[in-house]
Amino acid sequence: MAGRTWQKSSYSGASNGCVEVRALDDLIEVRESDEPGTTLGVSPAVFADLLSSIKVGGLDHGS
Repeated sequence: MAGRTWQKSSYSGASNGCVEVRALDDLIEVRESDEPGTTLGVSPAVFADLLSSIKVGGLDHGS
């Protein structure tokens, strides 16, 4: 992941309402593209855990 540059999934296309991420030193920031003023900063380890949970469906509704 390139540092300091916001990135979004290639699956997002040109639509708004996408989650964007960027790396800042020892912090990963996450924001929603249509609310760029609000960010969430987490450690790389916490972000990796989040991605793992998403990949296995651990955050799906009803699971």
